[in-house]
Formats: sequence, structure tokens, C-alpha cells
Amino acid sequence: MSGNRLTTLIFIGMVLGIGVGYACSIMWPDPQTAKEISGYIALISDVFLRLIKMIIAPLVFSTLVVGIAHMGDTASVGRVGAKALIWFLGASFCSLALGLILVNIMQPGHNLNLPLPDTGAGTGLKTASLSLKDFVTHLVPKSAVEAMAHNEILQIVVFSIFFGVALAALGEKGKLLAQGIEGLADVMLKVTGYVMLFAPVAVFAAIAATITTQGIGVLVTYGKFLVEFYLSLSVLWCLLIVAGFLLVGSGSIARLLGLIREPFILAFSTASSEAAYPKTLNNLEQFGVPNRITSFVLPMGYSFNLDGSMMYCTFAVMFIAQAYGIPLTWGQQLTMLGLLMVTSKGMAGVPRASLVVISATLSQFNIPEAGLLLIIGIDQFLDMGRSATNVLGNSVATVAVAKWEGQLATTDQRLDRDVTPLPSPAE
Repeated sequence: MSGNRLTTLIFIGMVLGIGVGYACSIMWPDPQTAKEISGYIALISDVFLRLIKMIIAPLVFSTLVVGIAHMGDTASVGRVGAKALIWFLGASFCSLALGLILVNIMQPGHNLNLPLPDTGAGTGLKTASLSLKDFVTHLVPKSAVEAMAHNEILQIVVFSIFFGVALAALGEKGKLLAQGIEGLADVMLKVTGYVMLFAPVAVFAAIAATITTQGIGVLVTYGKFLVEFYLSLSVLWCLLIVAGFLLVGSGSIARLLGLIREPFILAFSTASSEAAYPKTLNNLEQFGVPNRITSFVLPMGYSFNLDGSMMYCTFAVMFIAQAYGIPLTWGQQLTMLGLLMVTSKGMAGVPRASLVVISATLSQFNIPEAGLLLIIGIDQFLDMGRSATNVLGNSVATVAVAKWEGQLATTDQRLDRDVTPLPSPAE
């Protein structure tokens, strides 16, 4: 299925999902009944996301190992990794700072005419998992099989780096195995194509299920917060596009945006960055980023470069503080920014990660954690924007690293990039 046709069908699925969800919320106004109906509808999107999770681990492992093997030496791996981390840290800081600035300007929680939750109410979120000690120990897998079974992307990346470097060091001995893993990567990309055919139906179900339980009214009630958050995201999108323009020029950035349009919309409509990973990987290679760069930087970005989630953290914490009428000095806000720079790096693999990070941050500044109940109801709609932004941010980051490495293919080079087999020691 062509990219344009699939994008159109995803849009149609979104519109139909809103209509069906709204009709269901009217026909079954009882919350318990609506939740039961929503569960049946969501079964379709749940199956799709399970299919995506099914292919993520072997896809990340195979593409990353092949990419490292093509690099040929540990110096290249270290250099590319260092450049990627520099970009990730800079992008994270800019996203956090931009969210902090815009939420102070817009004041979405100021004079909020909503009943505030009881300060003693629980949120049901565990924040202890965000300690630096737990994050560092979680970084290294106890078992490669366990990491793949649980789709721990960061742990898969660590194991794949060791495996890929060792495979490259074997030279001729590892050539046959490298070719086999490259074949596995090709197979997984083919499977991805089959799974993506199911995307429009899954998008329809995801939107319909959410609207059925929450109702259209939730969008009206939290309209100001939603609009101002998406305005802030649009500013971040513009900054990322400008960064891409400075890197590759107007013609190339327009082509990049066209290529990532489909994974961007897919991430938005399913509220899942993982759902967009395979298409993002494939389309970045179509743009001209070598496989060895894409397969290395993109998985790292899914762990360390969540630009949309970064912005949301500062935006949501300040929104809750404003809603409670709790003033935070600029000194406290800068401290919060630094705290989030550290704690947010443990997001990978944590369920409802943004909410967990926000909850942990609230407790540090004596803001009632129950304030999360103000935004949990619309978190699905907020997560849609966060996930799409993460796709854009990681795409620009991957292109940036390829440009710095001098490995970004020109138009004439795109057809034959990365077709050279692994060199043997005799060559």
C-alpha cells in the first residue's frame, strides 16, 4: 500500500473513530456500560499494538547489530554514539526549557474553575522506579532473552551494541552470521509492511474507544489546556524543522517531512511511538540516512530523546501548580528543570512514563500528587501529541548525526547506499 493511500485511510479512521465514539457515549451514558463497550472496541487496537510489540525486539536487534557491523570498528560506534547523546541532551534541555517558558506565558492553570481533587487522593502511580540507582541497574539486562521478551528497548540496545561490536571484530569468521542477521532484518521489515496494513482499523478503534469512555465533553472541559499544550508543541515542531533546515536545506527538509508524515500520523492516532518505529526506520533510510546510522541512533532516541514527553513534563507540573495556586520561584523552576533532565532519562520501559515522572517531580516541590487527577482523564489526547513529537524529534536527530558523520546520501547515492557487503580482512 502506498504511503499516501495509507495516510488517507488513517485520517478516515480517525474521523470515523470520533463519530462512532461520540455516538456510543450518547447511546450508553452509564460509565460502567461505556467502559465495557469501549473494552470491546479497544480489542482491535490492542491487537495491533501487540503486533507492533511482537516485531520491535527482533527488528531493533537485527538492524542495530547489522548497522554496527557495517561500521566496522569500535571507534566509529563510540563516535556516532557520542554525537547522538550530545544531540539528545541538547534537545531534551531545549524541550524542557521551552515548555517551562510557554507555560509561564500562557498560564493554563491560572484561575482554573475546576474542582480540585482531595490532596489525600492517590494516583496509583509508582515513583520509586525513577531513582538514578534503579535506572543504572536497569540499563544492563540480566538476560538478553528477558529483555526481548519484555520489549525493554534500552536493554536490547545495550546487548545489541556488545553483540554488534563483537561480530565486527570477528571479521571473516563473523561474515556469515552477519549476513544471516541482515536477512532477519529484511524479513522483519517485510513483516512490518504486513502489520501496517492493519493500521487504519486500529486507529479507528483507538479513537472510538477513548471517546466512548471520556466523551466529547472532556475536550471542551479541558479545551484551554489542550489548545495551549498543542500550541506549545507546534512551537517545538517549528524549532525542530528549523534545525533540520539549517542541517540539510529547504528542499531536503521538505522531503524528510513528507517521508515521516505517515509514521507521525500513526504515532499521533495510536498515541504510541513504538507503532511508528518500523516505518520511521524504513523512511529515514529512503531519505538517505545509511542503515548503520539509522539502526543505531533511532533505538537510542527512543530511550533518550523523547522531546514531546520532555515538554509535557514541565508544562504539566506548572499547570498543576497554577491550578492549586502554588507559586514557584524562578529558582525552583530551574531546579525542577535540572531534576527532570535526570529523572526523565528513566522513562524508557516505564508504563505511563510521563505521568510517573511528573508525579515524582510534584512531590519534590510540595505540590499535591493528586493534582495528576486533573490531567489523567485527558492523558490519552495529550499522549497523541507527545508521541508524534517524539517521532519528529528522533527523525531530525538521526539526520543530524548522519550529516555530522558526512554519511547523509545525496540524491544520486540513495539507490545504492549500504549495499556493500562486510569487508573481509583480506580486502
